[in-house]
Amino acid sequence: MLSQHAEQDGSTKHAGSAAGQVLAVRGAVLDIRFAAGALPAIDDALRIARPGAEDILLEVQSHLGPAEVRAIALNATEGLQRGMPVERLGGPLMVPVGEPVLGRLLDVAGRTRDKGEALPANTLRWPIHRPPPPLARQSAAVSVFETGIKIIDLLVPLGQGGKAAMFGGAGVGKTVLVMELIRAMAERYRGISVFAGIGERSREGHELLNDMRGSGVIDRTVLVYGQMNEPPGARWRVGLTALTVAEYFRDAEKRNVLLLMDNVFRFVQAGSEVSGLLGRPPSRVGYQPTLATEVATLQERIASVEGAAITAIQAVYVPADDFTDPAVTAISTHVDSMISLSRAMAAEGMYPAIDPLASASVLLDAEVVGQEHEALAGRARQVLARYRELQDVIALLGVDELGSADRQTVNRARRLQRFLTQPFGVTEAFTGTPGRSVPLVETLAGCRAILDGETDEWAESSLYMIGTLDEAREKERARQSAGAA
Repeated sequence: MLSQHAEQDGSTKHAGSAAGQVLAVRGAVLDIRFAAGALPAIDDALRIARPGAEDILLEVQSHLGPAEVRAIALNATEGLQRGMPVERLGGPLMVPVGEPVLGRLLDVAGRTRDKGEALPANTLRWPIHRPPPPLARQSAAVSVFETGIKIIDLLVPLGQGGKAAMFGGAGVGKTVLVMELIRAMAERYRGISVFAGIGERSREGHELLNDMRGSGVIDRTVLVYGQMNEPPGARWRVGLTALTVAEYFRDAEKRNVLLLMDNVFRFVQAGSEVSGLLGRPPSRVGYQPTLATEVATLQERIASVEGAAITAIQAVYVPADDFTDPAVTAISTHVDSMISLSRAMAAEGMYPAIDPLASASVLLDAEVVGQEHEALAGRARQVLARYRELQDVIALLGVDELGSADRQTVNRARRLQRFLTQPFGVTEAFTGTPGRSVPLVETLAGCRAILDGETDEWAESSLYMIGTLDEAREKERARQSAGAA
């Protein structure tokens, strides 16, 4: 297995490495000449030393001839000049892994960015380009990953060692949901978490770091960021850096890892920018012609092996709410659980704004979740689907014009919708409402009670933004007492 020790700057020195020379600089793209026969391989790392400033790291993307390569920069290229020497690092970019990186915030090259102490000089390093585990090593065992979020556990169960993606447009709650899952998983499973901020805002990264320090889970978490203001090369490769850190804990230490990515669409977007800078003709809707290959390279490395698993939860921005976008469809083909966030539900205040009919999971099967859970989820979907069919009729004629059976369906569907809302711990500072984490057994019991008609006479508000059904029952009693008084 590839690994070696290297220095803190995120690169690797090789004795006798041949030097090159900068021929041209076009923003984040550089053309470099090497001696004949000394061309670095595709995906190899290069370095340009700058006295008094941070070294510039590059990654080779193409060979232009027998002595020239084209490379993409992983950090800003201001101040570069033609003729500057370029050092070959003899292989892919190497990043630090293992216990020293726990509790730290790293960039794409593995350099610490949290103003803490430098990593130990003997920190183990692995290359960011690694093959996925062979199929013979991958484990097919499936177990449900309970989140404490009612609508996910009921209708879109997540699998340990699986890949789940949350698809949604701007402002519908993807990042809030990811942050709640980080908090819930850290408290519930007490495993290793690796967070990849791909093209994230600096504010969000700062808030997440402070939240994790405040909640006491930072010691079991690694944060890896390629921020929105960084060159496309950094945003394109930061997901691979985070994956490499996660793979070390899975393969070398046999520990389960939760890998969270926000936002995978920006990985695709960065790849499109890189493709354009390299002069490749665009493909459908302006995306890079290598879209499917790039997404597969990232996603296929997320896998379970005997004794340990990487469980991935990914946020995916949907441009213009178009779920047929090529980037969205390319990502969705790799996931086991697809959580679709709805702008219409967010507008109605149904948070988390997960569309129960557009979301799906391969784990919602009687052999995985049990006969009772599957049947209950099926009943819930049926009631919610019928309610959606009747909404146009209700808007035109009103509920009173429906038949008795349909009125009952609408009544229960509205209560079920509200029961599946839930306050989050990460939003407590803004809403003043403490977060709720609900065990699956309580979620199933509450759903069953609503579908069986136990809450038909309750006010809908009693079921809104609560945890268990017992909490709704107390709210209903309080409401009735206030009405009687």
